[in-house]
Amino acid sequence: PKTMADIDENLAQREAIEVDRSKGDFKYEENYAFDAGIGLTPATVDYIAKVKGEEEWIREFRQKSLKIFQDLPMPTHWASTDLENIKFEDIRYYLSKGQKAVRTWEEVPDDVKKTFERLGIPESERKFLAGVEAQFDSEAVYSRMKEELEKLGVIFCGPTEGLRDHPEIFRKWFGKVIPIGDNKFAALNSAVFSGGSFIYIPKGVKVAQPLQAYFRINAENFGQFERTLIIADEGSEVTYMEGCTAPKFETATLHSAVVELVALKGAKIQYITVQNWSANVFNLVTKRGVAEEDAEVRWIDCNIGSRLTMKYPGVVLRGKRARGEVLSIALANDGQHQDTGAKMIHAADDTTSNIIAKSISVGEGRSTYRGLVHIPKTLSNCRNNTECDALLINEHSRTDTYPAISVRGRKNSVQHEASVSKVSAEQIFYMMQRGLSEGEAMSLAVNGFVNDLVKEFPMEYSVELKRLIELQMEGSVG
Repeated sequence: PKTMADIDENLAQREAIEVDRSKGDFKYEENYAFDAGIGLTPATVDYIAKVKGEEEWIREFRQKSLKIFQDLPMPTHWASTDLENIKFEDIRYYLSKGQKAVRTWEEVPDDVKKTFERLGIPESERKFLAGVEAQFDSEAVYSRMKEELEKLGVIFCGPTEGLRDHPEIFRKWFGKVIPIGDNKFAALNSAVFSGGSFIYIPKGVKVAQPLQAYFRINAENFGQFERTLIIADEGSEVTYMEGCTAPKFETATLHSAVVELVALKGAKIQYITVQNWSANVFNLVTKRGVAEEDAEVRWIDCNIGSRLTMKYPGVVLRGKRARGEVLSIALANDGQHQDTGAKMIHAADDTTSNIIAKSISVGEGRSTYRGLVHIPKTLSNCRNNTECDALLINEHSRTDTYPAISVRGRKNSVQHEASVSKVSAEQIFYMMQRGLSEGEAMSLAVNGFVNDLVKEFPMEYSVELKRLIELQMEGSVG
């Protein structure tokens, strides 16, 4: 067995890590029926609106968003200068085989079916999911929900269908939680959005099993801009899960989603993400929820892969006794930057928020926690808890924490706790003396670090998450 000195040297001199991403790292040649071409102009936006058969007000919304996107500067207050490498004029903004979301797996085109079967999506759905929507490039290709939920009035479709078939519900909240001008990438999404999910849960309906969407980028130089709106009416409950993969391409790819959650009085929304993008993807996502009186919005977020992720799920606690929570795990491998965090905006008395963020930095990977907690002076009896824990795998790894906490008013309480630790050579040595390889010992140490959060994921996702971490750690030793 290796000596303590050998293990110390390995931890200090970690080489670049090549991760086995075989599950998501494949592509199929596609003949696209609809292609908006390369670059972004008013004509690109009109093409998308025309192909999707949208009403005039949506086309005008898109064009207004494009103008705002062009006028807004690239964010410079964010930590990464890597954003300068995004060449908007080289990106393809809409690709579709012309498919409509179909209701049976047999109807899905063979090449697309092959992709999702390889990723195990239908199998997952058969096992325990109440509903699945799978998105391939710009459009959803597979959509199914259990009949008993449809009978209860649950709506689960894409935003195009939501705008067309349920405008009285959709339009009321569309773009209200995240306005067009919120940031440059929210404006971009608003201009070229396609695909995503629209979910409405009627009053008092509690959906016991999760609804799921799966997003995959197959094309090179492609931007994926799904738009998700979930509305939980009074007293209702829903859990939504999304998974993301992309094959490995030599050219950079952009993923810029907008997710809006609305939890009305007494409602509960739980939104779970497990992301495993390849290392060339810029993942720039805006996610925010509104919680009314006695409502709860809970984000559970796992970020693995991508070249750069910038994602800060937020909750606006708008009603008395509203609750917001963000639980996040980020793993930054060599050459990756995970810039993640949370925003909690207290806007009513007696509101509670909780943020627990764990990050792992491997090789020369960099993780950043960026948080905002705001409690104005007009409020009382508000509570926030923030915990940021970072694990560094070697001396070249980097972690940064930027918590912004503004607390005023009376009888409000906030606590913030942060820790940074390194994988202990003694711990690895101890486990290796009991028969584990160095890679297995490292994987066990990292999984132990995130275990309390992984337990919050549904069973299948927690198993997948632990396996993803094992794959990330396989090449990290020796």
